Amino acid sequence: MPVSKHDPFNAREIAQIIALGLRIERRRAYGKPTAALERQADRIREKAQEREDARAKDRKK
Repeated sequence: MPVSKHDPFNAREIAQIIALGLRIERRRAYGKPTAALERQADRIREKAQEREDARAKDRKK
C-alpha cells in the first residue's frame, strides 16, 4: 500500500531508498563509485511503479 497517493512507494521502499541515498552520498564524499547503489535504488523505484501501474489498471476494469 502506498504511503501517499502522490507516489508509488510503500513505507519499506521509502526507508530503503533513503538508506541507499545516505550510503551513496557517503561514498561520493570519499570518492568511491556509487553506480551499483544507484542501480539498486532505480530497481526499487521501477518495481514500485510497475506494481502501482498494475493496481491502477485493475481498478479501471
